[in-house]
Amino acid sequence: MARGRWVLGGAGVGAAGLAAWDVLQKKHTILRRYPVVGHLRYLLEDIRPELQQYFIERDWDGRPFDRDTRSVVYERAKGIHGERPFGTELDVNEVGYEYLVHSAAPADPPEQPARVLVGGPDCTKPYSMALLNVSAMSFGALSANAIRALNKGAALGGFAHDTGEGGLSPYHLENGGDIVWEIGTGYFGARTKDGDFDPATFSDKASGDSVKCVSLKLSQGAKPGIGGVLPGAKVTKEIADIRQVPQGEKCVSPSSHRVFHTPVELIEFIGRMRELAGGKPTGFKLCVGSRVDVLAICKAMLEVGTTPDFIVVDGSEGGTGAAPLEFEDHVGMPLTHGLMTVHNALVGVGLRDRVRIGASGKVAAGNDIVKRLIQGADYTNSARAMMMAAGCIQAQRCHTDKCPSGVATQNPRRARALDVGDKSERVHRYQQATVDEAMRIMAAMGVTDPSRLSPHQLRLNVSATDNQSYAALYDWLSPGQLLAEPPEAWAHDWAAASADHFGGRMS
Repeated sequence: MARGRWVLGGAGVGAAGLAAWDVLQKKHTILRRYPVVGHLRYLLEDIRPELQQYFIERDWDGRPFDRDTRSVVYERAKGIHGERPFGTELDVNEVGYEYLVHSAAPADPPEQPARVLVGGPDCTKPYSMALLNVSAMSFGALSANAIRALNKGAALGGFAHDTGEGGLSPYHLENGGDIVWEIGTGYFGARTKDGDFDPATFSDKASGDSVKCVSLKLSQGAKPGIGGVLPGAKVTKEIADIRQVPQGEKCVSPSSHRVFHTPVELIEFIGRMRELAGGKPTGFKLCVGSRVDVLAICKAMLEVGTTPDFIVVDGSEGGTGAAPLEFEDHVGMPLTHGLMTVHNALVGVGLRDRVRIGASGKVAAGNDIVKRLIQGADYTNSARAMMMAAGCIQAQRCHTDKCPSGVATQNPRRARALDVGDKSERVHRYQQATVDEAMRIMAAMGVTDPSRLSPHQLRLNVSATDNQSYAALYDWLSPGQLLAEPPEAWAHDWAAASADHFGGRMS
């Protein structure tokens, strides 16, 4: 009894002390007005994402990925089929609903999923790309164990793993998965002390057997037009060595590149990268801003006489890294429009057969793959779904270094919880099951080769009483049409585009 009174008395003294502090402090108005009790507001605010995800959101309307999508990723990663009973919960009559057109004479899926050969006429070492691959995520943003699990999963499944712009780390290489080495504006891992591109270092690292392709990042979906920042506190000796930057100092990716300033210089540098990489497929990634810039790059390809082997189109809805809210929500072209812009521009200048297009941005399920192939892609990349396959629970704590699943953190204790052996198998199973489902959907549409997909096979509800195919909704250029006679909808932008500069006047 006495002990209980002592505990209660101690709690009372503590509450009184906290109340006094609340009243005297001047930073938080709520605590001054409601001492002690006001702390509940901050507690509830802190756990709001968890309350929203687990108790409030419905299965189909969560963001960035709804519960149904997350469940499919988790179940496939665990080897569970991921079927659902009792019909769709979606409103199939609402405006904006899309659906794929099945055939009255479906085909049998092929024994092996389709792959895409990446490598144009100037490439001497083409690469066979899977329909779904690991999108760009850097070591530093992700933990060492997460990188290991993704790369080992890629090795098990025979798909590619993009390094992101944070450098080619030992964790990308130790399990032998196929690598797409991405170089950004900071040239991390291939830079001089002054921050310029270092061709000798790049050539040496790009010659490694695991590196199958090299990519130049122009921009990314989450924050197009600005570079990333890694706080000095997170620049450990290991990260500093990999990125070739000073330890403990803020690591900044500039907004723009030093190696080019015009479309012609961009295409010339892509050719130089390919030569330094020993003829391996070389391309670039961008979130599309204006059609004029895309056409300017196409004009530069014609002028220089060479093309990238691939272009990865990142949608503004993509992004695993932290970014300012204004950029995440209001800057950059969504993947659908960006993808069709790049595809049609290449078709219009007669170069589509030389350049493969990858699509990156909220690709998670088999229908996402098929939809992007119809819109102009040759293959797809996924970041966040791959993270979920490796254990991510969409806690949205990526930028705090407090990721509860050990995926997006540099905290050793948190990262240790991620078991590489188990999660690599999950990544492998998820990718395999999702590609298999994409091939099964295509077969239901009467198609066994992705090249036979048509915009007629994807339809959109445009009103409460009407739906139309993508073939009818959008302009699809014919080969060489921009060179012969640009259609009215493209003529202004085509005239404004110049191989000598970016940022022409836009319609």
